[in-house]
Amino acid sequence: MFGNKPGKENGKTSVMPSSTSHALNSLVQGTEVQGDIRSKSDIRIDGTLKGSLHCDAKLIIGATGKVEGKVVCKNAVIEGKFQGEIHVKELLTMKETANVQGDISYGKLVVQPGAVLVGDIRMGGPSANGAAKTAAPKANTHGQKEGVK
Repeated sequence: MFGNKPGKENGKTSVMPSSTSHALNSLVQGTEVQGDIRSKSDIRIDGTLKGSLHCDAKLIIGATGKVEGKVVCKNAVIEGKFQGEIHVKELLTMKETANVQGDISYGKLVVQPGAVLVGDIRMGGPSANGAAKTAAPKANTHGQKEGVK
């Protein structure tokens, strides 16, 4: 009715989305991967990963997801289980179902009530307080710090 064209259903286009910088890789529930993964875009894990993951974007470990190994990523949202070493350059968000054990470093941390966090936990990195750290003032030739009189 009203001149529907092929490829459209109920006003929605059935065209596959093109590759964008917001692409999402997904490891679905029931899938287990052993090895190393590198990703430039977001990745969601609802299955199991044993190994290492280097992600230039956001890592999402879903409620059924389990990761064992070493992870380096820009941002992370954890709802499932993580065991190992994780370095989150910016924001680490732990949902109420999260269970994280191991060596954890992050720029900023959000922990919802009910989340379990056990291990060596460190805040650090260039964006730990939301801004790049600046160098200490240099000493002038008179032995005083610049800007101090």
